[in-house]
Amino acid sequence: MQRLNRDILRRSWRSWVSYEAPKVGPYWLQLVWTFLFSAVLAVIFAALGLLFGGPRGAAGITVAMVGSYLLKNLFICLVVGYLIHGLYEGLIAWLGRARIRAWAPWRRSLFFGGVPVVGVVVGWPIAVMLLGGDFRHWMQTPNGQRVILGSILLSLLVTMLLHQWFAVRTREIEAQHRATEAQLRMLQGQIEPHFLFNTLAGVISLIDDAPQRAKGTLQAFTDYLRGSLGALRLEQATLQQELDLAENYLRLMQARMEDRLRFRIEASPEARAARVPPLLLQPLVENAVLHGLEPSIAGGVVVIRAAVHGSVLRIEVQDDGCGLDARPRPGARQPNGMALANIRERLRNRHGEAARLVVEAGAVGTVAILTLPCEYTA
Repeated sequence: MQRLNRDILRRSWRSWVSYEAPKVGPYWLQLVWTFLFSAVLAVIFAALGLLFGGPRGAAGITVAMVGSYLLKNLFICLVVGYLIHGLYEGLIAWLGRARIRAWAPWRRSLFFGGVPVVGVVVGWPIAVMLLGGDFRHWMQTPNGQRVILGSILLSLLVTMLLHQWFAVRTREIEAQHRATEAQLRMLQGQIEPHFLFNTLAGVISLIDDAPQRAKGTLQAFTDYLRGSLGALRLEQATLQQELDLAENYLRLMQARMEDRLRFRIEASPEARAARVPPLLLQPLVENAVLHGLEPSIAGGVVVIRAAVHGSVLRIEVQDDGCGLDARPRPGARQPNGMALANIRERLRNRHGEAARLVVEAGAVGTVAILTLPCEYTA
């Protein structure tokens, strides 16, 4: 079960208010927000009922009367609140978030303002009748008319204010995400030419003495380059795409290192279908090969594992090479700390404290562990 913290609660509340924010945390938390919001409205309506419909003067208001007003209004607000909740969930699932997001602003405002009105108009009489009241008679009284009209106006006002405020915040967060992804592409663009030149130089050196190895290396590099350039154009990818890219890279390095490099990929079907930021896995695999195995004369094994535990996706990249404490060889490249920092920044922007990257010493060699909320393509 996913552990709740302040960041998850905050982002879950945002996703409850704004459809544009991604769903975070367990679904029952969305029901809790509906309950709490309905309870707050019940207190407000109970206070208004006592103020305008109760006995004149504080002396006539008893504890039993306050409790009765609160319980009745809480029941009514819960019926209306969960009806609105269900209407939103059903309509968004039916229409699709992408379709709603493509609507003109006035259509989105009409949709998000109209659903609460429908919920109040339908849910209020249902709740009153469930309490044993005569809704038709109650609506004919001035007090009943004022209450239902005030409820509709308050629902509209609160819904639109919260939706607009969180919509602005969501756009700001998305702008931060785009800036981070742009940094990633800049970093990838800086690294790729070096890798390209080194690989082509290696192919040239093999053409005369080992033409089959040169052909294999060039084929592996073509597959890797095709996947890498395709990933740069994606805003999100499946873990399967990331694993395919990692496998192409490992085959390319295997063509160069031969039997000094072996690898295994162990991932469950659920993990392979999960959505992840593009090029999230590649820097970890590169570090395992370049700084774990390549400096070792014996080489070693890279193992990539991925599994889903509850609502958390866990990815491990492990090597049995030199380890974190090994001294780098003279002239060897240093571990790519910039890429690791970039991964952490992207995870923080997208998932807050719910995602993390840990690089630590394994029983032999080094292991990098990624944990992040498990999301799937809608």
